[in-house]
Amino acid sequence: MNSLDSFDRGPFFKGVENMLINCAAAAPGDKVLIVHENAAEGYYDAEMLQEVVTVSRRLGLFPALYEVAFNRDVREPDPDLSAQISIADRTLFLARIGDQLRFNAGSKPDTQIVSYALDRDMLSSGFGTADYRAFDALKRLINTMMAEAHEIRVTCPIGTDFAGRLSDLDVDSGDTSIKRFPLSVFKPADANGFAGRIAQAGFLVGTGSNYYSPYACPLDDTLFVSFENNTITGFEGSNTDVATATAHYERVGKAFGIDPYFVHSWHGGIHPGCGFADAASKSFERWSGGAFGNPRILHFHTCGAYPPGEISLNVIDPTIRLDGVAVWEDGILYPARVPGGAELMRRYPCAAKTFANPDRRVGLGQDERLSFL
Repeated sequence: MNSLDSFDRGPFFKGVENMLINCAAAAPGDKVLIVHENAAEGYYDAEMLQEVVTVSRRLGLFPALYEVAFNRDVREPDPDLSAQISIADRTLFLARIGDQLRFNAGSKPDTQIVSYALDRDMLSSGFGTADYRAFDALKRLINTMMAEAHEIRVTCPIGTDFAGRLSDLDVDSGDTSIKRFPLSVFKPADANGFAGRIAQAGFLVGTGSNYYSPYACPLDDTLFVSFENNTITGFEGSNTDVATATAHYERVGKAFGIDPYFVHSWHGGIHPGCGFADAASKSFERWSGGAFGNPRILHFHTCGAYPPGEISLNVIDPTIRLDGVAVWEDGILYPARVPGGAELMRRYPCAAKTFANPDRRVGLGQDERLSFL
């Protein structure tokens, strides 16, 4: 598409408006710095970039483009990028650096956002168009319910079973230093206070904090990861899978000088519009950065005593019971089971529509399981 006419005021326009106005709180006349990767990287849809520029102009904004090279080990923006960010009213990251810096203390969530809508289809879908403010409010309601729960228990069809309670969850403070769009997970729950086992199928994969090689490693069958509080206490499964997991954790831990068996936190998806059309195996990096917001996925941050760690453990179709109430049931999130959730859905029919028609695509392979191939 080379003109706005074909989607003027349509879903794509609404997605960009939701991102820049409802989420970023940009106002007409604002300069919006759009940080992007080279199109050849293939992580973000290259054509989406120019269309975002076109729509932002129609919204009365002044977009400026800044291309960054993908850096697997970035810790902070280089001085020139920092200078450009400082003079912009808003900064939009259509680049992985935004995800990598989301816990950087020097970032400013009031003016910087990163898009987890990776292409035009995602931005035009309910994932991009359902009002950001609805999911910001839903996240707060879920955070509050979790903080007040005496017992939280999580299970899944292939054997995940862990339980505990939160000792301290500040429902009012932010959990990242760059605002996320769309907002699709609740605040990470500290693993301290929980114990049990996580059933992992298909593969172990990175978190988007650092990009190492291999970024994912295969599992032949279900690997059971036992943990207590902030520590992985053992692996169970086939001899091959146990050896693979042990070697992978040790290798990544050694590469970054971190405790490989530290379990930092976990959280689940809250946005049923988040669909990932391709199999995870097509691009583990895109999958780990784009699919996690679906309620069918709950993931752990492990390998490193910091968020998000370096190895993600992913549970498919979780049931999450808060004091016995199945708020998530077999991967379906029921907002009406959250205090205040039904009223919130009445206020935002666009969000209610995504819950009534959830996107069930989360990159699964054969037999509806995560697969390395």
